Amino acid sequence: MAADPIVVVSGLEKTYETGFKALKGIDLAIERGEIFALLGPNGAGKTTLIGIICGLVRPTSGTVTADGHDIVRDYRAARAAIGLVPQELATDTFETVWNTVSFSRGLFGLPADRAEVERVLRELSLWDKKDAKIKTLSGGMKRRVLIAKALAHEPRILFLDEPTAGVDVELRRDMWGIVRRLRERGVTIILTTHYIEEAEEMADRIGVIDKGELILVEEKHRLMRSLGRTRVSVGLREALIAVPPGIDDRLTLSSDGTTLSLVLDGETEDDDDSIAALVKALSARGIDFKTINTTRSSLEEIFIDLVGSRS
Repeated sequence: MAADPIVVVSGLEKTYETGFKALKGIDLAIERGEIFALLGPNGAGKTTLIGIICGLVRPTSGTVTADGHDIVRDYRAARAAIGLVPQELATDTFETVWNTVSFSRGLFGLPADRAEVERVLRELSLWDKKDAKIKTLSGGMKRRVLIAKALAHEPRILFLDEPTAGVDVELRRDMWGIVRRLRERGVTIILTTHYIEEAEEMADRIGVIDKGELILVEEKHRLMRSLGRTRVSVGLREALIAVPPGIDDRLTLSSDGTTLSLVLDGETEDDDDSIAALVKALSARGIDFKTINTTRSSLEEIFIDLVGSRS
């Protein structure tokens, strides 16, 4: 359990009328002030889980609290703590940016606050577009407006469902900066994304959901260290005919005999010690090398391995 959880999910189940079980016994604690990335293939249960936490879908069983408020018994207070940025860009296309963000604030019963709306628009680089009609904005600017609407009532928790879907790489990185600044302000961020490098770049912790089950929740760096692998490639000065015996049974030799390769298991091995032992063994046998390159598994590779092993 997290030290200071702002969202707590306990024994959450969701079975639809068709009999489809979308969520199976989900337990999750999201820490206050963190960026939490929820990953999973299509149909894994991400949207259902977010919908339940945000009060849009009713659970079959289990409980959820948001900032200490039960989402069913204390719906209004729980919902007021949450901002949701949906994947779809649907909004009032004929309204101005200023009016649509101000209206969103009013939906939560908050008094008009021009200074707060201005602050949100400036933070999202929308101030110069405040009088523009939504229909005149680019896709990237419309997505910023959705974030502004979600922030208008000053929520402490922000859900971002595919926040950079359909935007170019430059704008995606700009959006990453926005998310980081929100976290610095104390907003807890939960995001779903198909761009796994996005989670690798930004998240403090990663959750992986598959077939309605939360199969893993882990701090990002610990996850990549424990489930990732290091690939070591040694470029030889002279080609070998075969792998030198007695060094490591996992060593492989390239077809031209000029490269030795070794894959280290991050969960059970210390990379530095293993590489040092390899270098020492090669030197002891008089095998000269010119390069040693190492590459670590990406989060995407780990994700594919995790989900693929369950298919």
